[in-house]
Amino acid sequence: MKIQNLRLSLDQLTPLLLGGGLVAIYLATMAPGLTWANYGSDGGDLVTAAATGGVAHPTGYPVYLLMAQAFQLIPVGSLAYRTSLMSGLAAVSAAMLVYGSVTRFLSRTSKRSPRLTGLVAAVAFGLAPLVWSQAVITEVYAVQAFFIALIFFLCTGPVSPRRDGLCGLSLGLALGTHLTTVLLVPMILFANGIRKPRQGSSRFSWQDVRLDGVSLLRQLGFLLLASLIYLILPLRASQHPPVNWGDPLTPQRFWWLVSGQLYQTDLSLFAPSALWDRLQAWAVLFREQFGVIGLILGLSGLIVFFAPTRLHLITLWTVISFSAFAIIYDTSDSFVYLIPAVLSFSIWIGLGTDGLTEAISRTLPRWSGSIGWLVLLYLIGLSFYHWPQVDASADQRAERFGIEIMNTAPPQAILFADGDRAVFTLWYFHDALRERPDVVIVAGSLLPFDWYRESLEGIHPDLVLPNLTDKPWFNAIDNANPSRPVCYLYASDEANIECR
Repeated sequence: MKIQNLRLSLDQLTPLLLGGGLVAIYLATMAPGLTWANYGSDGGDLVTAAATGGVAHPTGYPVYLLMAQAFQLIPVGSLAYRTSLMSGLAAVSAAMLVYGSVTRFLSRTSKRSPRLTGLVAAVAFGLAPLVWSQAVITEVYAVQAFFIALIFFLCTGPVSPRRDGLCGLSLGLALGTHLTTVLLVPMILFANGIRKPRQGSSRFSWQDVRLDGVSLLRQLGFLLLASLIYLILPLRASQHPPVNWGDPLTPQRFWWLVSGQLYQTDLSLFAPSALWDRLQAWAVLFREQFGVIGLILGLSGLIVFFAPTRLHLITLWTVISFSAFAIIYDTSDSFVYLIPAVLSFSIWIGLGTDGLTEAISRTLPRWSGSIGWLVLLYLIGLSFYHWPQVDASADQRAERFGIEIMNTAPPQAILFADGDRAVFTLWYFHDALRERPDVVIVAGSLLPFDWYRESLEGIHPDLVLPNLTDKPWFNAIDNANPSRPVCYLYASDEANIECR
Protein backbone atom coordinates (compact mmCIF):
# COMPACT_ATOMS: atom_id res chain seq x y z
CA MET A 1 0.00 0.00 0.00
CA LYS A 2 2.83 2.43 0.87
CA ILE A 3 4.58 1.72 -2.42
CA GLN A 4 1.37 2.37 -4.34
CA ASN A 5 0.84 5.65 -2.47
CA LEU A 6 4.42 6.69 -3.20
CA ARG A 7 3.96 5.87 -6.87
CA LEU A 8 0.76 7.89 -6.94
CA SER A 9 2.48 10.86 -5.35
CA LEU A 10 5.31 10.71 -7.87
CA ASP A 11 2.79 10.54 -10.74
CA GLN A 12 1.20 13.71 -9.39
CA LEU A 13 4.40 15.48 -8.41
CA THR A 14 6.20 15.17 -11.74
CA PRO A 15 3.74 17.25 -13.82
CA LEU A 16 3.48 19.77 -10.98
CA LEU A 17 7.25 20.23 -10.95
CA LEU A 18 7.22 20.50 -14.73
CA GLY A 19 4.51 23.16 -14.68
CA GLY A 20 6.06 25.09 -11.81
CA GLY A 21 9.48 25.14 -13.44
CA LEU A 22 8.15 26.38 -16.77
CA VAL A 23 5.99 29.01 -15.05
CA ALA A 24 9.05 30.37 -13.24
CA ILE A 25 11.12 30.47 -16.44
CA TYR A 26 8.39 32.13 -18.50
CA LEU A 27 7.64 34.75 -15.83
CA ALA A 28 11.33 35.62 -15.60
CA THR A 29 11.53 36.25 -19.35
CA MET A 30 8.04 37.62 -20.01
CA ALA A 31 7.52 41.02 -21.62
CA PRO A 32 6.45 43.57 -18.96
CA GLY A 33 3.91 45.21 -21.28
CA LEU A 34 3.33 45.67 -24.98
CA THR A 35 6.35 44.37 -26.87
CA TRP A 36 7.91 44.06 -30.29
CA ALA A 37 10.26 41.30 -29.13
CA ASN A 38 10.12 37.84 -30.71
CA TYR A 39 8.16 39.08 -33.74
CA GLY A 40 5.35 40.23 -31.45
CA SER A 41 4.24 43.29 -33.41
CA ASP A 42 0.67 41.92 -33.72
CA GLY A 43 0.24 42.16 -29.95
CA GLY A 44 -1.24 45.66 -30.00
CA ASP A 45 -3.95 44.59 -32.44
CA LEU A 46 -4.84 41.44 -30.48
CA VAL A 47 -4.92 43.14 -27.09
CA THR A 48 -7.00 46.04 -28.39
CA ALA A 49 -9.47 43.85 -30.27
CA ALA A 50 -9.98 41.76 -27.12
CA ALA A 51 -10.29 44.75 -24.80
CA THR A 52 -12.75 46.68 -27.00
CA GLY A 53 -14.92 43.77 -28.13
CA GLY A 54 -13.46 44.12 -31.61
CA VAL A 55 -12.35 41.91 -34.46
CA ALA A 56 -8.65 41.17 -34.89
CA HIS A 57 -6.76 40.96 -38.17
CA PRO A 58 -7.55 38.01 -40.46
CA THR A 59 -8.55 35.35 -39.70
CA GLY A 60 -10.29 36.91 -36.72
CA TYR A 61 -9.20 34.43 -33.98
CA PRO A 62 -12.55 34.29 -32.11
CA VAL A 63 -11.50 31.74 -29.48
CA TYR A 64 -8.30 33.65 -28.76
CA LEU A 65 -10.22 36.92 -28.35
CA LEU A 66 -12.68 35.40 -25.88
CA MET A 67 -9.87 33.87 -23.83
CA ALA A 68 -7.90 37.13 -23.89
CA GLN A 69 -10.93 39.08 -22.67
CA ALA A 70 -11.18 36.76 -19.70
CA PHE A 71 -7.48 37.10 -18.86
CA GLN A 72 -7.69 40.88 -19.13
CA LEU A 73 -9.98 40.85 -16.10
CA ILE A 74 -7.09 39.67 -13.91
CA PRO A 75 -5.97 42.67 -11.80
CA VAL A 76 -2.25 42.22 -12.47
CA GLY A 77 -0.10 44.52 -14.59
CA SER A 78 -1.23 46.11 -17.84
CA LEU A 79 -3.68 44.72 -20.39
CA ALA A 80 -0.77 43.59 -22.56
CA TYR A 81 0.93 41.85 -19.64
CA ARG A 82 -2.25 39.98 -18.72
CA THR A 83 -2.62 38.76 -22.30
CA SER A 84 1.01 37.65 -22.31
CA LEU A 85 0.27 35.69 -19.12
CA MET A 86 -2.31 33.78 -21.16
CA SER A 87 0.40 32.82 -23.67
CA GLY A 88 2.63 31.58 -20.87
CA LEU A 89 -0.10 29.54 -19.21
CA ALA A 90 -1.11 28.07 -22.58
CA ALA A 91 2.47 26.97 -23.28
CA VAL A 92 2.80 25.41 -19.82
CA SER A 93 -0.50 23.57 -20.28
CA ALA A 94 0.64 22.34 -23.70
CA ALA A 95 3.84 20.96 -22.17
CA MET A 96 1.85 19.12 -19.51
CA LEU A 97 -0.39 17.65 -22.21
CA VAL A 98 2.73 16.48 -24.06
CA TYR A 99 3.80 14.79 -20.83
CA GLY A 100 0.38 13.17 -20.54
CA SER A 101 0.33 11.93 -24.14
CA VAL A 102 3.79 10.36 -23.92
CA THR A 103 3.32 8.75 -20.50
CA ARG A 104 -0.06 7.29 -21.48
CA PHE A 105 1.36 5.91 -24.73
CA LEU A 106 4.43 4.39 -23.08
CA SER A 107 2.45 2.94 -20.19
CA ARG A 108 0.96 0.55 -22.75
CA THR A 109 4.10 -0.26 -24.69
CA SER A 110 7.09 0.21 -22.37
CA LYS A 111 8.37 -1.99 -19.56
CA ARG A 112 9.70 1.00 -17.60
CA SER A 113 8.06 3.86 -15.76
CA PRO A 114 7.18 6.47 -18.40
CA ARG A 115 7.45 9.51 -16.11
CA LEU A 116 11.03 10.40 -16.98
CA THR A 117 10.64 10.05 -20.75
CA GLY A 118 7.38 12.01 -20.57
CA LEU A 119 9.26 14.72 -18.71
CA VAL A 120 11.97 14.71 -21.38
CA ALA A 121 9.39 15.27 -24.12
CA ALA A 122 7.63 18.04 -22.19
CA VAL A 123 10.87 19.88 -21.39
CA ALA A 124 12.02 19.53 -25.00
CA PHE A 125 8.81 21.29 -26.05
CA GLY A 126 8.57 23.90 -23.30
CA LEU A 127 12.21 25.03 -23.60
CA ALA A 128 12.41 24.93 -27.39
CA PRO A 129 13.31 28.55 -28.23
CA LEU A 130 10.55 28.88 -30.81
CA VAL A 131 7.91 27.87 -28.25
CA TRP A 132 9.56 29.83 -25.45
CA SER A 133 9.70 33.00 -27.56
CA GLN A 134 5.92 32.94 -28.10
CA ALA A 135 5.11 31.99 -24.50
CA VAL A 136 6.38 35.33 -23.16
CA ILE A 137 4.58 37.74 -25.51
CA THR A 138 1.06 38.46 -26.68
CA GLU A 139 0.49 36.26 -29.74
CA VAL A 140 -1.81 33.47 -30.86
CA TYR A 141 0.75 30.71 -31.35
CA ALA A 142 1.17 29.52 -27.77
CA VAL A 143 -2.61 29.23 -27.44
CA GLN A 144 -2.75 27.31 -30.71
CA ALA A 145 -0.03 24.99 -29.38
CA PHE A 146 -2.18 24.29 -26.32
CA PHE A 147 -5.16 23.29 -28.44
CA ILE A 148 -3.03 21.10 -30.72
CA ALA A 149 -1.50 19.38 -27.68
CA LEU A 150 -5.05 18.90 -26.41
CA ILE A 151 -6.02 17.37 -29.77
CA PHE A 152 -3.10 14.95 -29.56
CA PHE A 153 -4.07 13.94 -26.02
CA LEU A 154 -7.79 13.53 -26.67
CA CYS A 155 -7.64 12.06 -30.17
CA THR A 156 -5.08 9.37 -29.35
CA GLY A 157 -6.92 8.06 -26.30
CA PRO A 158 -8.90 4.82 -26.06
CA VAL A 159 -11.65 4.48 -28.64
CA SER A 160 -15.07 5.57 -27.39
CA PRO A 161 -17.96 7.84 -28.41
CA ARG A 162 -16.83 10.28 -25.73
CA ARG A 163 -13.36 10.39 -27.31
CA ASP A 164 -14.90 11.19 -30.70
CA GLY A 165 -16.94 14.07 -29.27
CA LEU A 166 -14.07 15.62 -27.34
CA CYS A 167 -11.73 15.17 -30.30
CA GLY A 168 -14.13 16.95 -32.64
CA LEU A 169 -14.76 19.77 -30.16
CA SER A 170 -11.04 20.36 -29.61
CA LEU A 171 -10.47 20.47 -33.37
CA GLY A 172 -13.22 23.03 -33.84
CA LEU A 173 -11.99 25.25 -31.02
CA ALA A 174 -8.44 25.01 -32.35
CA LEU A 175 -9.71 26.28 -35.71
CA GLY A 176 -11.10 29.28 -33.84
CA THR A 177 -7.65 29.95 -32.45
CA HIS A 178 -5.73 29.72 -35.72
CA LEU A 179 -7.09 28.56 -39.05
CA THR A 180 -3.92 26.64 -39.97
CA THR A 181 -5.19 23.94 -37.61
CA VAL A 182 -7.33 22.86 -40.56
CA LEU A 183 -4.18 21.05 -41.76
CA LEU A 184 -4.74 18.50 -38.99
CA VAL A 185 -8.33 17.66 -39.86
CA PRO A 186 -7.69 15.09 -42.65
CA MET A 187 -5.30 12.98 -40.58
CA ILE A 188 -7.34 13.17 -37.38
CA LEU A 189 -10.44 11.97 -39.22
CA PHE A 190 -8.40 9.35 -41.08
CA ALA A 191 -6.76 7.95 -37.95
CA ASN A 192 -9.89 7.95 -35.82
CA GLY A 193 -12.62 7.34 -38.39
CA ILE A 194 -11.22 5.55 -41.43
CA ARG A 195 -8.82 3.18 -39.72
CA LYS A 196 -10.44 1.78 -36.63
CA PRO A 197 -8.15 0.33 -33.93
CA ARG A 198 -9.08 -2.68 -31.91
CA GLN A 199 -11.34 -1.74 -29.04
CA GLY A 200 -9.35 -0.25 -26.17
CA SER A 201 -6.08 -0.30 -28.11
CA SER A 202 -4.01 2.55 -29.49
CA ARG A 203 -2.62 0.35 -32.26
CA PHE A 204 -4.04 -0.12 -35.72
CA SER A 205 -5.03 -3.52 -36.94
CA TRP A 206 -3.85 -3.41 -40.56
CA GLN A 207 -5.83 -6.59 -41.28
CA ASP A 208 -9.05 -4.95 -40.11
CA VAL A 209 -9.21 -1.72 -42.12
CA ARG A 210 -12.71 -0.39 -42.56
CA LEU A 211 -14.73 2.79 -42.43
CA ASP A 212 -16.22 3.56 -39.06
CA GLY A 213 -18.89 5.88 -40.38
CA VAL A 214 -20.54 6.54 -37.02
CA SER A 215 -17.25 7.65 -35.46
CA LEU A 216 -16.44 9.80 -38.47
CA LEU A 217 -19.83 11.54 -38.45
CA ARG A 218 -19.65 12.06 -34.70
CA GLN A 219 -16.30 13.78 -34.94
CA LEU A 220 -17.39 15.89 -37.90
CA GLY A 221 -20.57 16.92 -36.11
CA PHE A 222 -18.77 18.14 -33.01
CA LEU A 223 -16.08 19.80 -35.13
CA LEU A 224 -18.70 21.79 -37.06
CA LEU A 225 -20.52 22.64 -33.84
CA ALA A 226 -17.38 24.09 -32.26
CA SER A 227 -16.51 25.91 -35.49
CA LEU A 228 -19.67 27.98 -35.08
CA ILE A 229 -17.57 30.06 -32.68
CA TYR A 230 -16.65 32.13 -35.75
CA LEU A 231 -20.18 33.54 -35.70
CA ILE A 232 -19.21 35.75 -32.77
CA LEU A 233 -17.16 37.85 -35.19
CA PRO A 234 -20.16 39.47 -36.91
CA LEU A 235 -21.78 39.87 -33.48
CA ARG A 236 -18.76 41.80 -32.26
CA ALA A 237 -18.60 43.79 -35.49
CA SER A 238 -22.25 44.80 -35.09
CA GLN A 239 -21.23 46.88 -32.06
CA HIS A 240 -18.92 48.96 -34.31
CA PRO A 241 -15.77 48.63 -32.19
CA PRO A 242 -12.68 50.74 -32.98
CA VAL A 243 -10.77 47.65 -34.19
CA ASN A 244 -13.05 45.95 -36.69
CA TRP A 245 -11.10 44.19 -39.41
CA GLY A 246 -13.26 43.47 -42.44
CA ASP A 247 -16.45 44.61 -40.67
CA PRO A 248 -17.74 41.04 -41.29
CA LEU A 249 -21.47 41.80 -41.39
CA THR A 250 -22.00 40.53 -44.94
CA PRO A 251 -21.16 37.06 -46.29
CA GLN A 252 -18.54 38.53 -48.62
CA ARG A 253 -16.76 40.47 -45.86
CA PHE A 254 -17.04 37.57 -43.44
CA TRP A 255 -15.38 35.24 -45.95
CA TRP A 256 -12.69 37.83 -46.71
CA LEU A 257 -11.82 37.89 -43.02
CA VAL A 258 -11.95 34.22 -42.01
CA SER A 259 -10.30 32.93 -45.19
CA GLY A 260 -7.34 35.29 -44.76
CA GLN A 261 -7.58 36.67 -48.30
CA LEU A 262 -5.39 39.59 -47.26
CA TYR A 263 -2.45 37.22 -46.84
CA GLN A 264 -3.10 34.65 -49.55
CA THR A 265 -0.69 36.38 -51.93
CA ASP A 266 2.11 35.43 -49.51
CA LEU A 267 1.61 31.77 -50.39
CA SER A 268 3.95 31.02 -53.26
CA LEU A 269 5.85 28.22 -54.96
CA PHE A 270 9.53 28.99 -55.07
CA ALA A 271 12.12 28.33 -57.74
CA PRO A 272 14.22 25.23 -56.99
CA SER A 273 17.16 27.29 -55.73
CA ALA A 274 14.98 29.39 -53.40
CA LEU A 275 13.13 26.30 -52.22
CA TRP A 276 16.44 24.64 -51.36
CA ASP A 277 17.43 27.71 -49.31
CA ARG A 278 14.18 27.56 -47.36
CA LEU A 279 14.57 23.83 -46.76
CA GLN A 280 18.04 24.48 -45.38
CA ALA A 281 16.65 27.20 -43.12
CA TRP A 282 13.99 24.74 -41.93
CA ALA A 283 16.64 22.15 -41.04
CA VAL A 284 18.76 24.75 -39.22
CA LEU A 285 15.76 25.91 -37.21
CA PHE A 286 15.03 22.38 -35.99
CA ARG A 287 18.65 21.91 -35.02
CA GLU A 288 18.46 25.14 -33.02
CA GLN A 289 15.42 23.89 -31.12
CA PHE A 290 16.91 20.64 -29.81
CA GLY A 291 20.59 20.47 -30.76
CA VAL A 292 22.16 17.59 -32.64
CA ILE A 293 21.50 15.07 -29.86
CA GLY A 294 17.84 16.07 -29.74
CA LEU A 295 17.55 15.70 -33.51
CA ILE A 296 19.02 12.18 -33.38
CA LEU A 297 16.70 11.15 -30.56
CA GLY A 298 13.65 12.59 -32.30
CA LEU A 299 14.38 10.88 -35.60
CA SER A 300 15.02 7.66 -33.71
CA GLY A 301 11.66 7.98 -32.00
CA LEU A 302 10.01 8.30 -35.39
CA ILE A 303 12.01 5.95 -37.62
CA VAL A 304 13.74 3.32 -35.49
CA PHE A 305 10.93 2.88 -32.99
CA PHE A 306 8.08 3.62 -35.38
CA ALA A 307 4.82 1.74 -34.85
CA PRO A 308 1.57 2.17 -36.80
CA THR A 309 -0.21 3.99 -33.97
CA ARG A 310 -2.44 7.02 -34.06
CA LEU A 311 0.17 9.01 -32.14
CA HIS A 312 2.89 8.28 -34.70
CA LEU A 313 0.66 8.93 -37.70
CA ILE A 314 -0.83 12.18 -36.39
CA THR A 315 2.50 13.64 -35.28
CA LEU A 316 4.16 12.66 -38.57
CA TRP A 317 1.38 14.34 -40.54
CA THR A 318 1.66 17.43 -38.35
CA VAL A 319 5.38 17.81 -39.02
CA ILE A 320 4.94 17.34 -42.78
CA SER A 321 1.91 19.59 -43.25
CA PHE A 322 2.98 22.49 -41.03
CA SER A 323 6.54 22.38 -42.37
CA ALA A 324 5.23 22.56 -45.93
CA PHE A 325 3.02 25.52 -45.03
CA ALA A 326 5.86 27.39 -43.29
CA ILE A 327 8.14 26.82 -46.27
CA ILE A 328 5.73 28.14 -48.91
CA TYR A 329 4.40 31.02 -46.79
CA ASP A 330 6.70 33.84 -47.84
CA THR A 331 6.86 36.12 -44.81
CA SER A 332 9.65 37.07 -42.44
CA ASP A 333 7.99 35.30 -39.50
CA SER A 334 6.67 32.19 -41.23
CA PHE A 335 8.83 30.04 -38.97
CA VAL A 336 6.34 30.49 -36.10
CA TYR A 337 3.99 28.17 -37.98
CA LEU A 338 6.43 25.37 -37.16
CA ILE A 339 5.43 25.29 -33.49
CA PRO A 340 3.00 22.35 -34.03
CA ALA A 341 5.84 20.53 -35.79
CA VAL A 342 8.14 21.28 -32.84
CA LEU A 343 5.47 19.87 -30.53
CA SER A 344 5.35 16.65 -32.55
CA PHE A 345 9.13 16.36 -32.67
CA SER A 346 9.27 16.78 -28.89
CA ILE A 347 7.01 13.74 -28.55
CA TRP A 348 9.39 11.81 -30.81
CA ILE A 349 12.29 12.82 -28.56
CA GLY A 350 10.46 11.26 -25.64
CA LEU A 351 9.78 8.07 -27.61
CA GLY A 352 13.38 7.99 -28.85
CA THR A 353 14.70 8.35 -25.31
CA ASP A 354 12.56 5.46 -24.17
CA GLY A 355 13.68 3.32 -27.10
CA LEU A 356 17.34 4.12 -26.47
CA THR A 357 16.95 3.24 -22.79
CA GLU A 358 15.40 -0.08 -23.76
CA ALA A 359 18.22 -0.85 -26.20
CA ILE A 360 20.96 -0.01 -23.68
CA SER A 361 19.27 -1.99 -20.91
CA ARG A 362 19.90 -5.17 -22.89
CA THR A 363 23.68 -4.74 -22.95
CA LEU A 364 24.47 -2.19 -20.21
CA PRO A 365 21.63 -2.49 -17.71
CA ARG A 366 23.44 -0.41 -15.08
CA TRP A 367 23.56 2.60 -17.39
CA SER A 368 20.06 2.37 -18.79
CA GLY A 369 18.49 4.24 -15.87
CA SER A 370 20.75 7.25 -16.49
CA ILE A 371 19.80 7.86 -20.14
CA GLY A 372 16.66 9.84 -19.43
CA TRP A 373 18.38 12.01 -16.84
CA LEU A 374 21.29 12.73 -19.17
CA VAL A 375 18.92 13.79 -21.95
CA LEU A 376 16.97 15.96 -19.51
CA LEU A 377 20.16 17.67 -18.30
CA TYR A 378 21.20 18.21 -21.92
CA LEU A 379 17.92 19.96 -22.75
CA ILE A 380 18.10 22.11 -19.61
CA GLY A 381 21.69 23.02 -20.48
CA LEU A 382 20.58 24.19 -23.93
CA SER A 383 18.08 26.53 -22.29
CA PHE A 384 20.89 28.64 -20.79
CA TYR A 385 22.12 29.27 -24.33
CA HIS A 386 18.64 30.10 -25.62
CA TRP A 387 17.66 32.36 -22.70
CA PRO A 388 19.14 35.64 -24.07
CA GLN A 389 17.59 34.99 -27.50
CA VAL A 390 14.02 34.77 -26.23
CA ASP A 391 14.12 36.99 -23.14
CA ALA A 392 11.57 39.79 -23.60
CA SER A 393 11.65 41.08 -20.02
CA ALA A 394 13.68 44.19 -20.87
CA ASP A 395 11.97 45.13 -24.14
CA GLN A 396 10.36 48.56 -23.70
CA ARG A 397 10.46 49.75 -27.32
CA ALA A 398 6.73 49.54 -28.01
CA GLU A 399 5.84 51.15 -24.68
CA ARG A 400 8.31 54.00 -25.23
CA PHE A 401 7.02 54.54 -28.75
CA GLY A 402 3.39 54.73 -27.70
CA ILE A 403 4.05 56.97 -24.70
CA GLU A 404 6.17 59.41 -26.70
CA ILE A 405 3.63 59.72 -29.52
CA MET A 406 0.75 60.21 -27.09
CA ASN A 407 2.74 62.87 -25.21
CA THR A 408 3.99 64.82 -28.24
CA ALA A 409 1.09 64.69 -30.71
CA PRO A 410 -0.65 68.09 -31.09
CA PRO A 411 -4.28 68.42 -29.94
CA GLN A 412 -6.87 67.17 -32.46
CA ALA A 413 -4.10 65.78 -34.67
CA ILE A 414 -4.54 63.24 -37.45
CA LEU A 415 -1.77 60.67 -37.01
CA PHE A 416 -0.89 58.87 -40.23
CA ALA A 417 0.89 55.62 -39.43
CA ASP A 418 2.17 52.76 -41.52
CA GLY A 419 3.45 49.33 -40.56
CA ASP A 420 2.13 46.90 -37.98
CA ARG A 421 4.41 48.13 -35.23
CA ALA A 422 3.28 51.74 -35.43
CA VAL A 423 -0.41 51.16 -36.16
CA PHE A 424 -1.03 48.40 -33.62
CA THR A 425 0.92 50.16 -30.87
CA LEU A 426 -1.08 53.34 -31.35
CA TRP A 427 -4.35 51.38 -31.38
CA TYR A 428 -3.33 49.88 -28.04
CA PHE A 429 -2.64 53.23 -26.39
CA HIS A 430 -5.49 55.11 -28.05
CA ASP A 431 -8.31 52.52 -27.95
CA ALA A 432 -7.40 49.91 -25.33
CA LEU A 433 -5.84 52.30 -22.79
CA ARG A 434 -8.07 55.19 -23.97
CA GLU A 435 -5.34 57.78 -24.09
CA ARG A 436 -5.60 60.93 -26.20
CA PRO A 437 -9.21 60.52 -27.43
CA ASP A 438 -8.81 63.84 -29.28
CA VAL A 439 -6.43 62.43 -31.92
CA VAL A 440 -7.31 60.25 -34.91
CA ILE A 441 -5.15 57.24 -35.82
CA VAL A 442 -5.18 56.54 -39.56
CA ALA A 443 -3.58 53.32 -40.86
CA GLY A 444 -2.34 54.24 -44.31
CA SER A 445 -2.16 50.68 -45.63
CA LEU A 446 -5.85 50.09 -44.79
CA LEU A 447 -7.27 53.17 -46.48
CA PRO A 448 -7.94 51.37 -49.82
CA PHE A 449 -10.45 49.10 -48.01
CA ASP A 450 -14.00 50.43 -47.88
CA TRP A 451 -14.69 48.67 -44.57
CA TYR A 452 -11.83 50.59 -42.94
CA ARG A 453 -12.95 53.97 -44.25
CA GLU A 454 -16.49 53.24 -43.06
CA SER A 455 -15.12 52.30 -39.64
CA LEU A 456 -13.14 55.55 -39.43
CA GLU A 457 -16.20 57.60 -40.32
CA GLY A 458 -18.28 55.79 -37.71
CA ILE A 459 -15.72 56.28 -34.93
CA HIS A 460 -14.79 59.86 -35.91
CA PRO A 461 -17.90 61.51 -37.42
CA ASP A 462 -16.13 64.88 -37.50
CA LEU A 463 -13.35 63.47 -39.71
CA VAL A 464 -13.86 64.21 -43.40
CA LEU A 465 -12.86 61.34 -45.69
CA PRO A 466 -12.87 62.34 -49.37
CA ASN A 467 -13.99 60.06 -52.15
CA LEU A 468 -11.34 58.21 -54.12
CA THR A 469 -9.17 60.72 -55.95
CA ASP A 470 -5.98 60.68 -57.96
CA LYS A 471 -4.17 62.29 -55.05
CA PRO A 472 -2.40 60.17 -52.46
CA TRP A 473 -4.73 59.38 -49.60
CA PHE A 474 -2.66 61.29 -47.07
CA ASN A 475 -2.82 64.52 -49.10
CA ALA A 476 -6.53 64.12 -49.82
CA ILE A 477 -7.41 63.67 -46.14
CA ASP A 478 -5.06 66.50 -45.16
CA ASN A 479 -6.77 68.87 -47.60
CA ALA A 480 -10.24 67.80 -46.49
CA ASN A 481 -9.48 68.55 -42.81
CA PRO A 482 -7.65 71.91 -42.86
CA SER A 483 -8.37 72.69 -39.20
CA ARG A 484 -6.56 69.61 -37.90
CA PRO A 485 -2.79 69.24 -37.48
CA VAL A 486 -1.41 66.35 -39.51
CA CYS A 487 1.45 64.12 -38.34
CA TYR A 488 3.34 61.38 -40.12
CA LEU A 489 5.09 58.76 -38.06
CA TYR A 490 6.80 55.43 -38.29
CA ALA A 491 8.17 52.96 -35.78
CA SER A 492 11.74 51.97 -35.22
CA ASP A 493 13.53 51.51 -31.93
CA GLU A 494 12.58 55.14 -31.27
CA ALA A 495 9.51 57.21 -32.16
CA ASN A 496 9.77 59.34 -35.30
CA ILE A 497 7.01 61.89 -35.82
CA GLU A 498 6.74 64.85 -38.20
CA CYS A 499 3.83 67.26 -37.86
CA ARG A 500 2.61 70.23 -39.82
